[in-house]
Amino acid sequence: MKINSLDPRIERAQLDSESQQGMNTPMDQFQTYEVFEQKKRGTHHIHVGSVHAPNAELAAVFAKEQYSRRGQCVNIWVAPTTSIYATAYEDADIFETTPSKYHRDPESYKVMDRIQAYKQKQNA
Repeated sequence: MKINSLDPRIERAQLDSESQQGMNTPMDQFQTYEVFEQKKRGTHHIHVGSVHAPNAELAAVFAKEQYSRRGQCVNIWVAPTTSIYATAYEDADIFETTPSKYHRDPESYKVMDRIQAYKQKQNA
């Protein structure tokens, strides 16, 4: 059985679950952290890349040096890649809305028709 991982290095290795190939001793290879930065206070954090570090504190330092050295940045988040969950593309139907919920769509309200009808009624 092939090992599925978010880490691209594991995916490229094409390892199976019984293989001992690629087994590392502690601190043999740093953990991967995803980096999110905030350009200005009050704006959203945006994913800018990833870094390898032994812990979250050093990941934040590496991220600052790698991604905000030249550009303006006010805040950085780092999160272990293993902590990020992504939905499968096959599950895209969970994002579809129910067609009967027209009240959520502003296009469903025909206010101008009512205003015009009211004006015509007043003028008549």
